[in-house]
Amino acid sequence: MTRDRMDGDSSGGAALPQAMTGRASPAKAAVGDKPVFAYIASLPQPQRGIAEAVDALAAATLPGLQRSVKWGMAYYGVGDGWCFSCGGFAVHVKLMFINGVDLDPVPPVTPVGMGKATRGVELASLDEIDDAQLATWMRQVTSVPGVGGGKRKA
Repeated sequence: MTRDRMDGDSSGGAALPQAMTGRASPAKAAVGDKPVFAYIASLPQPQRGIAEAVDALAAATLPGLQRSVKWGMAYYGVGDGWCFSCGGFAVHVKLMFINGVDLDPVPPVTPVGMGKATRGVELASLDEIDDAQLATWMRQVTSVPGVGGGKRKA
């Protein structure tokens, strides 16, 4: 998977949602599929297509997938905690794995402000999505404790 960035304005000249400009996101915190689908639908292209592909891969990969909007991004989990998030930014979609330092191989990006153990990837186009690698990370991260839920039993 590459981490190349697209040059220029990916919004097609349209105004970017606040979440993609570095300001607080207008997406309200809410648990469930509908808020996540609405968040994804609010993104401009190509971010919307990337987020839709990540969401579809998560649904196909993880039985019992739970969705939520938190901190202006889509969060995903299985069982008792949130395991990864997906959010649109000005020129990419950031897919962040909570406890990503426990994954093999460790995802390359250390997101600023997301915690010492969080790692992820920045996807600027659909061509950068490596379904097999992302699905592997999704399965791995659901086997380590997530956040936002009760403690997992050993």
